Amino acid sequence: MDATCSRTTRSFAQGVLVFLVITCVAAGSQPRNILVGDSQGWLAGTNYTEWAIQNSPFHINDTLVFKYPPPGNSTVAQSVYLLPNLWNYITCEFRGAKLLGSATEGAGEGFKVELNQPRPYYFASAEGNAYDCIAGLTKFVAVPSTRSGSF
Repeated sequence: MDATCSRTTRSFAQGVLVFLVITCVAAGSQPRNILVGDSQGWLAGTNYTEWAIQNSPFHINDTLVFKYPPPGNSTVAQSVYLLPNLWNYITCEFRGAKLLGSATEGAGEGFKVELNQPRPYYFASAEGNAYDCIAGLTKFVAVPSTRSGSF
């Protein structure tokens, strides 16, 4: 009886282990909704490069959510642009950039950007004559990769 009990226990433990591995892999392969800037949101004068490093890796089909207050007496107007390449990102050149969110589009639930291609996404704000961008603030790069362990 002890040998049968031991085999049953071992089979059960192996089954639980396989279930846990599959569950962990499946959970790790789900796309994430990521609030840019965490609870602070997208604000002028913030170092989002540090935020991006802390929230990496980004994966294909992850969604970035940009939230920021509408312009008012106590807030600086914000916007979000997708810059076309690294040179435009480094030099804060917004010619050829795509406006993703105007000064009012970040209010409430904000707006979403899905990272659906394996390429660099260069985000920046052009407000205030791009001063923050030039200072290395209110901009970041997200480079999504494929998820390992996907079935």
